[in-house]
Amino acid sequence: MLKAICSKKNLKEHLYFKAVEDIIYSDEIQQLKNFQHHLSTTRFQHSLNVSYYNYLFCKKFNFNARAAARAGLLHDLFFYNRKEYIRKTGEKRHIGRHPQIALQNASERFEINHIEKDIILKHMWPFTLALPKYKETYVIILIDKYCAIMEFFAPYLSMFKRKKNKVKKLEMNKIKTATLVE
Repeated sequence: MLKAICSKKNLKEHLYFKAVEDIIYSDEIQQLKNFQHHLSTTRFQHSLNVSYYNYLFCKKFNFNARAAARAGLLHDLFFYNRKEYIRKTGEKRHIGRHPQIALQNASERFEINHIEKDIILKHMWPFTLALPKYKETYVIILIDKYCAIMEFFAPYLSMFKRKKNKVKKLEMNKIKTATLVE
């Protein structure tokens, strides 16, 4: 099942899927499953999360939701391990440079419009310096950070839920045992 973080919806059955169905199963996008991103997820899952929540926000406010969804899926389209790359090259500005790499890769492999290009290129603003031109670009700046935070804390939330369920089961067993004794 294709789903975004903190969502129970199967994205294949959601209107969102129509916006990205032409690119989501491409070899390039699928390759992103091979790269870890934000500690507990893959670059594919991160891109899917950003794409989906970008779509929802932009749809709600009557922005270009299709462009937001597609650019969200393409915003981190680079095919190497970021940490190894920084270690080998010593490059300190990868945070501001990877959008250029992602835009180049997306432009070479997919047909993208001017809004999608701006979203991909400036999703790391203010590190990219040039101001975003479109409201959809400002949305991804926020959604990308929101998803990164959720991805970072997801393992801890899962652990907390498991502990909470375990405590509930123990309490239920105590109640059952107490009623049986009476």
